[in-house]
Amino acid sequence: MAFHLPLLSFTLNSRTMPGTPPNVADQEDKPHVAVLANSGLGHVIPLLEFSKRLVVSHGFRVTFLVVTTVDPTPAQDQLLNAAGLPRDLRVLGLPAVDAASVVPEDSRLLTRICLIVEASLKSLRATLIELSYPRALVVDLFCTQALDVAGELGIPAYSFCTMSAKMLAFSLYLPTLDREVTGELVDLPGPIRVPGCPPIRPDDLLDQVKDRKNEEYRWFLYHVSRFPMAAGIFLNTWEGLESGLLRVLREESFYRQVPARQIHAIGPLVHEDGDAEGLRSTDIECFAWLDRQPEESVVLVSLGSGGTLTTEQQVEMAWGLELSQQRFLWIVRKPTDASASAAFFNVGRDEEDDPTKYLPQGFQEKTREVGMVVSSWAAQVAILSHPSVGAFLSHCGWNSSVESLAKGVPMIAWPLYAEQRTNAAMLVEDIGVAIRPSVVEGRKVVGRKEIERVVRAVVSGEEGKRMRRRAREIRDSSIESLNQGSGSSHASLAVVCEDWKTKSRGCEEELSADPAS
Repeated sequence: MAFHLPLLSFTLNSRTMPGTPPNVADQEDKPHVAVLANSGLGHVIPLLEFSKRLVVSHGFRVTFLVVTTVDPTPAQDQLLNAAGLPRDLRVLGLPAVDAASVVPEDSRLLTRICLIVEASLKSLRATLIELSYPRALVVDLFCTQALDVAGELGIPAYSFCTMSAKMLAFSLYLPTLDREVTGELVDLPGPIRVPGCPPIRPDDLLDQVKDRKNEEYRWFLYHVSRFPMAAGIFLNTWEGLESGLLRVLREESFYRQVPARQIHAIGPLVHEDGDAEGLRSTDIECFAWLDRQPEESVVLVSLGSGGTLTTEQQVEMAWGLELSQQRFLWIVRKPTDASASAAFFNVGRDEEDDPTKYLPQGFQEKTREVGMVVSSWAAQVAILSHPSVGAFLSHCGWNSSVESLAKGVPMIAWPLYAEQRTNAAMLVEDIGVAIRPSVVEGRKVVGRKEIERVVRAVVSGEEGKRMRRRAREIRDSSIESLNQGSGSSHASLAVVCEDWKTKSRGCEEELSADPAS
């Protein structure tokens, strides 16, 4: 399918998500901001937490606009209809898209996301007018078409980058690489050198830039090339985690010439899973089991909202955990040999499945005393917060990485797709909070003995103790960053919020008087 730049038509057919409390008259005097997320759970979660923070800590009303499909995942539905959302936070689903009608069957992950977004945003202009021109619009990384609409309406627009500061630096440099490099980036003879950043090995590049002939590459390049259109860029990171890279983004000559807009590090944005009333029966069983385990003895094995293992790798994972003789809590999904991101658009659908169907015969009997398996989905942040959890075998999606570090838990890096290999390399080599299993040359599967080795190393080895100390240092820095008196992340967001409250008052009234502008 040929690549085409998105064209927006302007109709309105928006809807409020069921159970979302409406705004009431006595709230109208609060400044109003709109936040736009695509449908991927890894994008919805940090943007929703960002919206909550604007409401709870900074006195805004927020309309949370979300791209939806006719068949939303159970996990997304549960998140957006949670009973505990603040009453000044309104969730508004854009007209639902029938993905089957706009996405070719052979489309890769990012192409699929972007085609759904393109179809959904046709109503955005009318929606923003109906919302009486919010003070600002904060736009998801893969919804940058909205920057054009905001510009037409005179609404200040900001980009929210759901990746690390290192990945933002690479993304800002990608248009230069695209102009200067012929052939494929993965075929370069040495590491990719990004201004001011540690080199990136070709094997650790994000998937979307490994095949420049594929439409997925062109979509990624299209969106990151539009960062300079935003009035500022929000990042879910903090000074104690990526201080060097944040300094590079602000001071290095290349980024000052892009021109990269002002960078606002406002993390960690972490979705707390709520109180016992919001937990499912399987979650309650998890915590009852965790309560019986010794402190820092359990490995949480969870591959995010979209990650899946191949059939062969799932078998090796099972027997590697068994050989390690360490305690584990494993969030199990049906394996697939098709794609590592196969569950991305289906998270939570197989929740009722019996996970034992996907595990080797005899595995549960052998591990009954030390392990627990749960199907598909669990309250990850609450589990990471539990004192018995001592390590996290993770796909290294940026949300999960932030959650683990905000809770002081070291990691076993198991990247699967997207930018996860870049994150894994950074967590292991630059930050020192993770260990990464190796694969025998010529094989695509991590063997059970290697899994045994890394699990033992993190839970009970000297290397694990060192990583745990480092993870705790970062946890402490994350707490400090959110301190309302001296925290860097709180201050960074507070500056922008004050700007929204003061500079936009007259503009809002002027635009409301001339809706045709």
